[in-house]
Amino acid sequence: MATCAQPRPLLVGPRLPALRHLGPNWYATVMGTAIVANAGVTVPLALPGLRPACTVVWALSAVLLCALLLARAGHWAYHRDQAGAHLLDPAVAPFYGCVAMALLSVGSGTVAVGRDVIGPEAALAGGAVLWCVGTVIGLACAVAIPYLMVVRHRVEPGSASPVWLLAVVAPMVSAAIGPQLIPHLPGGQWQESMLLACYAMFGVSLLATLVMLPLIFARLVHRGPLPLALTPTLFLVLGPLGQSATAVNTLADVAPDAIGAPYASGLGAFAVLYGVPVMGFALLWLALAAAMVVRAARDGMPFAMTWWAFTFPVGTCVTGAAGLARHTGLDAFSALAGALYAVLVVAWAVAGFRTLRGLVSGALLAAPRVPRPVTARTR
Repeated sequence: MATCAQPRPLLVGPRLPALRHLGPNWYATVMGTAIVANAGVTVPLALPGLRPACTVVWALSAVLLCALLLARAGHWAYHRDQAGAHLLDPAVAPFYGCVAMALLSVGSGTVAVGRDVIGPEAALAGGAVLWCVGTVIGLACAVAIPYLMVVRHRVEPGSASPVWLLAVVAPMVSAAIGPQLIPHLPGGQWQESMLLACYAMFGVSLLATLVMLPLIFARLVHRGPLPLALTPTLFLVLGPLGQSATAVNTLADVAPDAIGAPYASGLGAFAVLYGVPVMGFALLWLALAAAMVVRAARDGMPFAMTWWAFTFPVGTCVTGAAGLARHTGLDAFSALAGALYAVLVVAWAVAGFRTLRGLVSGALLAAPRVPRPVTARTR
C-alpha cells in the first residue's frame, strides 16, 4: 500500500542571510562609479583613450545598478523588518537619497557615453526613463526623510551629520542632468517648462543644504572631529556645492534655445557669478575635509563604505569646474577639473578594490558587532 509523502520541513531563519545587512548606502558604489564616466567626458583636456575608458566604466555602473536593484528587492522581500529599521534609523535613512542619485547618474552616463554602445535613440530613451524615475524618488526622499527626522527619529542635540545632505541633494542632481534632455523636447512651452523645473529643483536642494550645513559645522566645532569611520563623510558636503555649480552651467548651456531674452543671457551670467564663489568654497571645504581625513588616517581610520564619499562629491566638483571652464574660457578651471579628476580616479580605484575585498571576505555584509540603539519615537 502506498504511503503518504512526508511534508517538507518549513524553512527556519532568515532567507538569503547575505542580504540582511545590505543597506541603501550600497548605492554609493553605483554613484561613485558612474561619476567617473560622467565627469571624464566633461574634462576639457585631450586625453587619448579617455572616452572608451569612460564607456567601459559606464557599462560597469549600469551592471552594478541592476545587480543592486535586484539585491535590494531581495532585502525588502526577505528582510522587511531590517528594511523598516533602516528607515527609522537617522544614521541610515538619508542614504535612501542615494537610490535616486544612482539612477540619475547611470541615466546621465547612458546619454553621454552609452550611445556609443546602444545607439543614440535607445540611449536617450533609457536616460529619460532613468531621469524621470530618479527625479520622482529624489523629490519623495527630500520630503519623506526630513519628515521622518522630525516625527519618528530621535536625533540628539549636536548630532548633525553630513549624511543628512544625502536626503536633499538628489533634486540638485536632477537639475544638473535635466539639460541633457531639454534639446530633445518640443520647442516653446515644453523646453521652457523643463528648464524652469530644473531651476526649481536647484532651489529646493540649495536652500535645504543651506539649512543643514550650519548645523553640521556647529556639530564639528562644539563636539570635535567625527568618529574615525565617519570622517570620510565630510566629503559629502562637496556634493551639493559641486553639483550646484554643475547645474547652473549645464542649464546656461541650453538656456538660449529654451527661454527668450533677456533671461538667457542673464542665466549665462548667473552661471559664472554663482559658480565661481561656490567652487571657491568647495575648495576650502575640500582642504578642511582632507586635513581631517589625514588626521583620522594617522589615528587608524578603518575602511568602511563611507570611503565612497571620496568619489561622487569630488566628481561633482570636476563637472562644476569643467562647466566654468566652458563659460569663462580660463585654463585655470580646465587644470582644476583635470587635477580633481585624477583625485577622483584614484579614490574610486581604492574604494572599489577595498569594497571588492570586503565582499569576498564577507566582512562588509556581516552583522554589526554592536546592536544599534532604538531610535524611533513610539508616537
